[in-house]
Amino acid sequence: MDFDFTEDQNLLRQSVRDFARAEIAPHAQQWDKEERFPIELVPKLAQMGLLGIRIPEEYGGAGLDTTSYVICVEEIARIDGALALTIASHNGLGTGHLLARGTEAQKRKYLPKAARGEWLAAWALTEPGSGSDAAALRTTARREGDEWVLDGTKTFITQGSVCGFCVVLARTNPDVPQQRGITAFIVDRGTPGFACSKHMLKLGCRASDTAELSFENVRIPDGQRLGDLDCGFADTMRILDGGRISIAAMALGLGYGALDMAVRYAKERKAFGKPIAEHQAIQWMLADAKVELDAAALLTYRAAWLADRGVRHTKEAAMAKLFASEASTRACNSGLQVHGGYGYVREFDIERHLRDAKLCEIGEGTSEVQRLVIGKYVLAG
Repeated sequence: MDFDFTEDQNLLRQSVRDFARAEIAPHAQQWDKEERFPIELVPKLAQMGLLGIRIPEEYGGAGLDTTSYVICVEEIARIDGALALTIASHNGLGTGHLLARGTEAQKRKYLPKAARGEWLAAWALTEPGSGSDAAALRTTARREGDEWVLDGTKTFITQGSVCGFCVVLARTNPDVPQQRGITAFIVDRGTPGFACSKHMLKLGCRASDTAELSFENVRIPDGQRLGDLDCGFADTMRILDGGRISIAAMALGLGYGALDMAVRYAKERKAFGKPIAEHQAIQWMLADAKVELDAAALLTYRAAWLADRGVRHTKEAAMAKLFASEASTRACNSGLQVHGGYGYVREFDIERHLRDAKLCEIGEGTSEVQRLVIGKYVLAG
């Protein structure tokens, strides 16, 4: 067993950490306050290779493995969950689906622009009436000659209003069981009938663009169909395995970031004649957070290791996402408690980390859904 990262991965971690401190940390609080997606940062993210982490070099990406991808998301999340979510969604969902099921023509059309930051990718599965029960989606796609016509509404879509293209899951066959009649399509921004109908105002990750999308008589050629007809749901489940690893990485970064803040504050703040770091109550909170986050890291990087080897990792991704998200929320909450009253005001970043961390227990499948997934594997022996 080898728990070491490679030299290249350690250099990558330091490079992304330096970038996040220089380009994101000075502005994260303001972006959160304004609830504004920092579109001006996109070229810098692309230049750092963060928008093409998994995209092969032949399409202009960095062609890195899943473990390196986790490192990138984790390091960005130490500073800002909103930007980590942007990177995770763009790489793991939108371009991830294209990488997995796209034709060569589709890959050459979309992936180079995605890697360069010219087009951000969105992935539209969730609807107002279908979240955890994803197969109950009601957006439809009907065939008319060589075209498909899409109608419906999607919600909670990351990059929804700023994307260059969106992968949309729609029902193509109402006469078969729900999970067998769904197909994915690529819809370009600007396609008539495709619109952002509402921007979502959120508790956390406020600098991440989240929108409700509408599709009204959206016509696209069959060449925009992604994957096999009526097989989109099975593809979606595999895409979500990778998405859950990235959310675990985001949770990990937020938790470690909160722990770093708490440690610094505990060493500086004095109470009863000494730094509060010397009080046992504070030490125990820090110790518990460290233990849980390190355990979460082991689960997360194990799932990434399996993914890099082409091994089915549905259970391991669910376990990593479940434990890391809940451990992160606890670490952020403890970090805020260490800060006392100062943790409750926006002058300190710790409260933003707690708000951002909560998303990790919901996005890419709630904690309850993860327990259902894991439970099925446990019962199956």
